[in-house]
Amino acid sequence: MENDGQMISAYKFPSPNPSVELEMVTYIAGGLRVKGLLAKPADGSGTEGFLYLRGGIKNVGKVRPARIAQFASEGFTVFAPFYRGNQGGEGDEDFGGDDRADAYAGFRLLQSLPGVERVHVFGFSRGGLMALLTAIKFPETASVVTWGGVTDMFLTYVERKDLRRMMKRVIGGSPKKVPNRYKFRTPLYEIENLESPVLLIHGRNDRNVSAEHSYRIEKRLKELDKPVESWYFDEYTHYFPPFMNRKVVTDLTNWMKSQPQQ
Repeated sequence: MENDGQMISAYKFPSPNPSVELEMVTYIAGGLRVKGLLAKPADGSGTEGFLYLRGGIKNVGKVRPARIAQFASEGFTVFAPFYRGNQGGEGDEDFGGDDRADAYAGFRLLQSLPGVERVHVFGFSRGGLMALLTAIKFPETASVVTWGGVTDMFLTYVERKDLRRMMKRVIGGSPKKVPNRYKFRTPLYEIENLESPVLLIHGRNDRNVSAEHSYRIEKRLKELDKPVESWYFDEYTHYFPPFMNRKVVTDLTNWMKSQPQQ
C-alpha cells in the first residue's frame, strides 16, 4: 500500500540509556495503524538503519526498550515494530502471514528517515522468518541477521507441541490441513530471491527453535552460492547469558557495518 511506512505520530519515550533517544511511533502498515519503538544515538550518528524484528506473539517476546537501546548505542538508528494488534495497534498478529507488512512498512519507515543511508534487518526467534522475508522483499537490504531464528514453519509445528494450538488458531489449521499457509510463512521456499549477505546465530542447545532451522537455511544458501556466515554456540540455548549476549551484539553489529555498500 502506498502509505506503508508513513509515520503518523511519534512521542518521546523514557530511555534507559542517556546516549540513546527513544520515541514511541504510530505508523501505517497494510492500511492499519501499528505501533513501534524508534531509537537513535543522541549524538546524531546512526546513518545505518536497523530493523529489529521481535520474536514471540502478543505478550510473549515483547519489544524491550533496553534491548533496542543496546543496538542503537552501537551507532544504529533502530526501529522495532510491535506488530499489529499489540500495545494499542490495530489488527491482529498472524505469525508471519499478513503481519509481515508491519516489517516491510518498518523497513520503508527507516529508509525515509533523514540521515539513514542503508538498512540492515535483524530477527530474533520468530522474527527470523520475518527478517528473511523482508530481505527477500527488499533486495537493497544491506545485511540480514537471524538469532535463534525460525526459517521453517513446518519444522516449528513438529518441534513445538506447546505452540500447536496457537498455530492452528492463528494460521487456520495444521500443516496437513493448510500446507500452503505454512509454505507462505517459510522463507526457505523463496530463498533464491535473497540478495543480501546473511549471518546466522544459534545456540546448539536451543529447545525453542532448534539449530536445524539455521542448518537448513545455511545449506540452501550455500547451494545457491549466496553469501552466508554462521556462528554456532555449542553450550547455549535460545537465551545467551548477559555477558555473552553483549559480546554477540557488538560482534554482529560490527559484522553489519563491515558489509560493503551495494
